[in-house]
Amino acid sequence: MSMSESRVRPSPISATVDFEAEGVQHGFLKLPISNDESAWGAVMIPVTVIKNGEGPTALLTGGNHGDEYEGMTALMKLASDLDAQQVHGRVIIVPMMNTPAAQAGRRTSPMDSGNLNRSFPGNPDGGVTEQIADYFTRYLVPMCDVVLDLHSGGRTLDIVPFAASHQLEDRDLQRRALDGAKAFGAPTAMMMFELDAEKLFDTAVERQGKVFVATELGGGGTTTPERLKIAERGVNNFLIHFGLIDGELEGPDEPQIYVDMPDASCYVQSEHQGLLELTLALGEPVREGEVIARVYDMSRTGTPPIEYRAERSGLLVARRFPAQVGMGDTIAVIADIVDALDG
Repeated sequence: MSMSESRVRPSPISATVDFEAEGVQHGFLKLPISNDESAWGAVMIPVTVIKNGEGPTALLTGGNHGDEYEGMTALMKLASDLDAQQVHGRVIIVPMMNTPAAQAGRRTSPMDSGNLNRSFPGNPDGGVTEQIADYFTRYLVPMCDVVLDLHSGGRTLDIVPFAASHQLEDRDLQRRALDGAKAFGAPTAMMMFELDAEKLFDTAVERQGKVFVATELGGGGTTTPERLKIAERGVNNFLIHFGLIDGELEGPDEPQIYVDMPDASCYVQSEHQGLLELTLALGEPVREGEVIARVYDMSRTGTPPIEYRAERSGLLVARRFPAQVGMGDTIAVIADIVDALDG
């Protein structure tokens, strides 16, 4: 441990569960707070630990953003249903990483406006959100071998359900993560490019040499039976693939589509404010040069809309969900369709 690391104080968060104990435990990660509503209070982050003998450890997380419900719901159900006798090793389940945001139904925390997935590696002396990030970085991630972080589009995006990994310098780690993303069994598997990866949970995990798989499972700030089925099946597949539970992998109803997001040009961002008309549906093929969206000036009639044309061909994998759009908002994401996502 370096001198700078030795001066970092222990996390203020404490766990009411024993991560080394056998069996099933339901408890909390408790973060002390003092505010107008509770002078001696605590943020209570639900956690479940299921341990049975020797084996790998999987960390399953949802609610990194508080308005992404598919993953939260799937993990709440799993925490109630998974029996210790089914597990070979240890499964740690945190359905709502950013519990204050989840309880408020917001992407970010109402306590400090913190976006948890832009707060890693965190800081034990920072605000509530940074303290949560720090606990995951320094305490939970080192315990685990594989991490599955369940996201969706939340209130402002709708996304084709997919599981994703990233390009990594460690090619073996990249291969194992990509295999995990494929095994998840969503309709689409992706090699994903992040616009700003430095402060993501993804990066904090990968820098510790752990397998990381992320998902996007829909959006719009709600769930549907179809997308919840994809989430539940995917979590089960993930645990089977990495040897945590027994069973056979269950794939999607249609052949899985492999896509790649090689760079930032996949993101189409608005340079105008107004009423958004998207001309394609999620999952539809896109041809370079075709009109994919129009933005109408809402302050007057008789003004021609601004047209946005695709700068690449591929598949429309994400779209803005609200009909009003502002400057800088992502309108659409276009991914390359590939025959195979090789490690």
